[in-house]
Amino acid sequence: MTEPPRDLTPENLDQKPFELVKYFSFSALAVLLVFSGLLVWLISDKTKEMLLQRSEAYALVLAENLNHQVYQQFVIPTYLRFSEIALRKPEQFQRLDAIIKNTTHGLNIQSVTIYENNAPRVAYSTISERVGRMEEASPGYRKAREGGNISTLSTSGNLFDLLPGRHGLHGQLRTFIPFRLERGLGEDTGPILGVFEIVQDLTPDLRAMTRLEALIILICVAMMSGLFVALRLIVARGDRIIARRAAERLKMEERINHIERLAGLGKMVAAVSHEIKNPLGIIRSTAEVLGKRVAKLAPGNEHLTAIIVQETRRLDRIVTEFLDFARPQKMRFAPAAVGELLNRALAFMEPEFSKAGITIERAIEAAVTATVDSDHLYQAILNILVNAVHAMPEGGVLTVRLVSERRTRSLKIEIADTGQGMSEEVLGQIFTPFFTRKNRGTGLGLAIVKNIVESHLGQIEVDSTEGQGTVFTIRLPQTDD
Repeated sequence: MTEPPRDLTPENLDQKPFELVKYFSFSALAVLLVFSGLLVWLISDKTKEMLLQRSEAYALVLAENLNHQVYQQFVIPTYLRFSEIALRKPEQFQRLDAIIKNTTHGLNIQSVTIYENNAPRVAYSTISERVGRMEEASPGYRKAREGGNISTLSTSGNLFDLLPGRHGLHGQLRTFIPFRLERGLGEDTGPILGVFEIVQDLTPDLRAMTRLEALIILICVAMMSGLFVALRLIVARGDRIIARRAAERLKMEERINHIERLAGLGKMVAAVSHEIKNPLGIIRSTAEVLGKRVAKLAPGNEHLTAIIVQETRRLDRIVTEFLDFARPQKMRFAPAAVGELLNRALAFMEPEFSKAGITIERAIEAAVTATVDSDHLYQAILNILVNAVHAMPEGGVLTVRLVSERRTRSLKIEIADTGQGMSEEVLGQIFTPFFTRKNRGTGLGLAIVKNIVESHLGQIEVDSTEGQGTVFTIRLPQTDD
């Protein structure tokens, strides 16, 4: 058989159908990673915006309360008592400090600072080191002096700071709000007296938000990994299925090519054998007649014509084998006792067994029946027995078994010899037409046996060990009881 084209081998066939899916799986993973990153960034951005809005609103409410408390409990009483506000005096500073701390007690406030109105000098701060310091006029200070308010969020750290042993994740919201003079109830607030700076510690909220981001990332990665693994498993299974089917298709193509070659060879053999068979019959008949005349005219030379008759008979058997192999088998199925066929074949071969010193062991169930072509099955069994005799030229044991397998609804015929056995190389070719190890033989015997068994929808198996013997096993569908 010619070697299949390179692009039809299973190794190449199983690469092409799912190659695009393999690329798609990796591309899908990359796309999902990108979109999950965008999703996390969008959620993080929106969360930070909501956190800023909430904290800024909280700071505004707190500033209004501080403005009211400081003005009502400190500015007015202090002015009435001392006629001036001078925070450099310890008594006034301590009173303001107590009011602010009482107002912010229990709240998530990191620091409160009050700037003077005419310059960014710190008049009061919960951070004592800043009191009295002249600082640079920040945009927040300038905006608050103009009557507005502004908040800025500053953060530090990233997702990795959530790992144990790391504490670099921090967040602060700094809000600048004007400190105003309060007028009567229901009236607008008065002139600006200073600027409040309120710093909120948003580290707990920031860490909670970052944990949410990490959770979203982990869920996305887990989902993507699951989808990727599932896709890869599907691709791998598809590859295996495609490879198996490709191999089966190649075997089928090889078998079809083999059948086509055998069909062509069979036609040729049938034509040649048919042309040879008639002249052989004439030669044998003529030799038999000549033999009788030679016996009368030249006694002692009869063996010459006997040789011609013997060889023509041998050639006739060879031609018959060729025709049996080449012609389509016409099976005539009928219920038959398979045990009787085995016993009949063993009885026919009894003289050969005795001559070769072969002992027969039988284990034949007499009641086993099957729908078979008795003549062809008998021929197959006889061929196997003849091979067994040739495999034991110095004698041995031939075991013949016939059993019914109820589970598989089939019968099993085993013919085992203790002969020479076969190598693995020979074992793989014994059913190949014209393959033989004998000096004289066509190599068609076992090929004919295989054709007969397969025509019965059966199977034939051979197990052989060189130097130990060979076992032929035939399985045939069994007739229902």
